[in-house]
Amino acid sequence: MNVLTLESVGKSYGMDPLLEAVTFSVEHDEKVGIIGPNGCGKTTLLRLIAGTEPPDGGRVMPARGKRLAYLPQNPTFEAGQSVLDAVFAGGSEAMRRLHDYEAANRTLAATGGTDEALLARVTDLAHALDVSGGWELEARAEAVLGRLGITDTSAHVGTLSGGQRKRVALARVLILQPDVLLLDEPTNHLDAVTIGWLEAYLARYAGALLLVTHDRYFLDRITNRMLEIERGGVNRFEGNYTYYLERKEEREAQREAEGRKREGLIRRELAWLRRGAKARTTKQKARIDRATELMARPKEGPERSLELAAAASRLGKRVIELEGLSKAYDGLKLIDNFSFQFTRESRIGIIGPNGAGKSTLLELIAGRIPPDAGTVTVGQTVVTGYYDQESRALKDDLRVIEYIKEVAENVVTADGSVITASQMLERFLFPPKGQYTLVGSLSGGERRRLHLLRLLMGAPNVLLLDEPTNDFDIPTLVALETYLDAFAGCLVVVSHDRYFLDRTVDHIFRFEGNGRIRIYPGDYSAFLAVHEREEAERIPAKAPRAAKPRSPKPAAEQRKLSYKETRELEALEARIAEAEARKAEIEARLAAEAADFEAVSGLSTEMKDLMTAMDHDMERWAELAERA
Repeated sequence: MNVLTLESVGKSYGMDPLLEAVTFSVEHDEKVGIIGPNGCGKTTLLRLIAGTEPPDGGRVMPARGKRLAYLPQNPTFEAGQSVLDAVFAGGSEAMRRLHDYEAANRTLAATGGTDEALLARVTDLAHALDVSGGWELEARAEAVLGRLGITDTSAHVGTLSGGQRKRVALARVLILQPDVLLLDEPTNHLDAVTIGWLEAYLARYAGALLLVTHDRYFLDRITNRMLEIERGGVNRFEGNYTYYLERKEEREAQREAEGRKREGLIRRELAWLRRGAKARTTKQKARIDRATELMARPKEGPERSLELAAAASRLGKRVIELEGLSKAYDGLKLIDNFSFQFTRESRIGIIGPNGAGKSTLLELIAGRIPPDAGTVTVGQTVVTGYYDQESRALKDDLRVIEYIKEVAENVVTADGSVITASQMLERFLFPPKGQYTLVGSLSGGERRRLHLLRLLMGAPNVLLLDEPTNDFDIPTLVALETYLDAFAGCLVVVSHDRYFLDRTVDHIFRFEGNGRIRIYPGDYSAFLAVHEREEAERIPAKAPRAAKPRSPKPAAEQRKLSYKETRELEALEARIAEAEARKAEIEARLAAEAADFEAVSGLSTEMKDLMTAMDHDMERWAELAERA
């Protein structure tokens, strides 16, 4: 059953069309990944579907009675709105009822619980939730808010950081559970653990999903359809991201073969025409027309791709040494007595919760802030390139070409050739006419790309990259990963992109709280296998985990189990026992096959899915067991 149809939809900005005659439909259970280079129209397509922008032509037709929810890249909220209002207000009737219940409960607690009228209202609302099945919505809301780290629902949204606002907006659309869910870069500002949870949540999601993201693991594990925006149109692929890559490779090979065939035809026709008028009779007019048509037909050239080819400076044996490094802010200890010696071959990925101190560590290494204790010793040959999240080196009042020429008029590339600053900009997908644009008017992706170009033009031999995957499209990420493969220097990268970490690093620094940084050998997948094994060992295997303490509900909520719920409780206990047995088997195989990367990767994925399912079952078991 179709829940959404687009028919000949078009959108233009200025003279150039962005989307032309886009037509496709989405089934009720489809999970669609939307990909394409920056600026191709991915976000615009979501806005057209969400109704926040009108199309210039064509029709966007959601099925009758189906609800859509849209998570934009940069969500906005009403002035003075609290987190509770932002999450629950304006949704379904059940969400508004739950909002009123939570708000009344909070007011009742603040007044000491003695207001009889307020107590009666809480009881009435609780009864209404009980009758309508609203406690299931409340349980889902608690789970989503907790997993996204949203604990203070009384806080004003205006006081939150951009990342926190994104989490609030994400919580709202997930709790709403619409028929069609539109997500624009949902993994931005989320740490790897939360991304893993969101991945599992969306994999179980029962509705239709349209998703824009640069996280390739996320795309591959969630989607069952891909839409590629190319030259204003949409190409549909009936599979996940891996399937798309396979078909894309086949299609490019076919295009190349067709191009060679066409060029051969043109060469033969040109040779025949050059023989002169004697070789041509009136009978050959059709052949002349065919030759003219072949030569006039526009040639479909290859897609423009980013070329990263900057050189690196020579790096001596002594690189960077951290000795007893400590740093705290407002009494919060971020880094405590950390020591490490970076070498020329060091390729370090840094992970941990938001606010744990990852960017602070890079700032200390770069010398932008002083440590509270300890030392940072930098070798004499070190040339540091620091790619920070805010792109602070950008100068909005300069034109793009002027900004680049501040570094150098000419650039030495990795192969030793010398090119001009303008040619280097073209390699970074800034065409000549766009090189005189003011930096301040560039899009987010263009600004990040320009920041990266200026950084590499300085020929660094130590790269410090803070969330380099934000605002980059997949082709740019592939080009950056290819460049880093051949980078002859030290790499330190903060990232939540698991695929990027697997491609580029061989050690993980994990911030574990209270200033502690633990070092794991291997890439992110290797870290995940170790972490999940340790978590499994830490949690008792045979006893389901205790239910999370919940705020007391009025008596209207407490009732005995129905026959159906009693059977469900029995089934849950059997399923949990089976899952624990399988978990023990996986743990044994992980220990036995630790040297086999492919086996470990597959087992780790199965373990992750198993633990997610167990979490869901145990939460439900705890709820039913408490009432039983």
